[in-house]
Amino acid sequence: MDTANTIKELRESIGMSRKEFSEHTGIPVRTLEDWEAARRTPPEYIPRLIAYQLKYEELVRERGDK
Repeated sequence: MDTANTIKELRESIGMSRKEFSEHTGIPVRTLEDWEAARRTPPEYIPRLIAYQLKYEELVRERGDK
């Protein structure tokens, strides 16, 4: 899967707009737009870091619910 789709799917998996996702991750909106449109390509580790962050946050939420 290409990086553009990966980043878009990560963002959509948590139901955030680009603006919300930008604020949540600290990645500028314009950068997200460029990545998702495949005008620019982030370093290969970026989608993994985002996925790890989202998974970590999910685990923390689950532990807090118990």
